Amino acid sequence: MASLDRVGTGALAYAMRRIDPSIADAIFRLFFSSIFILLGGEHLVDDTLIQHIMPIWVPAKRLVSLLSGVILLTGGIGIATGFMLRAAATLLGCFLVVVTLLVHVPGMFMMPEQIPHDAHWLWDVFQRSNFIKNVCLLGVCVHLLTHEPGRFTLARTLSRFMAARRGPARSE
Repeated sequence: MASLDRVGTGALAYAMRRIDPSIADAIFRLFFSSIFILLGGEHLVDDTLIQHIMPIWVPAKRLVSLLSGVILLTGGIGIATGFMLRAAATLLGCFLVVVTLLVHVPGMFMMPEQIPHDAHWLWDVFQRSNFIKNVCLLGVCVHLLTHEPGRFTLARTLSRFMAARRGPARSE
């Protein structure tokens, strides 16, 4: 069995070394951004559950949810496409800090009244897992501040398109 594990691990390692870094970067950005795009869409399309679990002190829950959805979608699309990558990572990083500090940290220490007593454990798990998830996502956003995306980005595509429209450079 150990030799099969080594073969499987070796084959995976070999395949991973053979992946073009630009393709790996595009896959990474698509997977990483998917959580922001999907949650942003949920905030905009059907946020009933999101509003229900928002802290009681949050005013205008629908408006806050809509604004959150726009931030999540904007940042997620920016990372997925590589367009204004650092700005998108900064936007999402700031959003994660605010939500984590204002929602999930207090949520680990306060129990909403509408949560039944026998579901308190579930609320604790929910808040702790969201806290850890947000810290991990924030770490990736910080990494993206210094990351050079591969060749598959919207910015590079637009740059090539604009260069093609201008035509060849003329010498005088």
